[in-house]
Amino acid sequence: MSFFQRFLRYNKTTLKKTFSYYILHITVAMLVAYMVTGQLWMAMTLSLLEPTVQAFAFFFHEKVWDRRLKRKKSADVSNNIIPS
Repeated sequence: MSFFQRFLRYNKTTLKKTFSYYILHITVAMLVAYMVTGQLWMAMTLSLLEPTVQAFAFFFHEKVWDRRLKRKKSADVSNNIIPS
């Protein structure tokens, strides 16, 4: 199995969440940009640029939180603390 296939399989849930967040963010950003500028083309441009950057940030934010939770669970197990 290639690195890319393993990456997709391992990150399937996070990638789905990232994509749904991306669609939601684009929609909200376009509506806000249109209300502020009154220009559809400008609203579409702004709504694609900023959420695209945010989607990448969200993905890595999720990865950091996943790693943090795994470390906490590991520490709890090694300290004989049963997670609730």
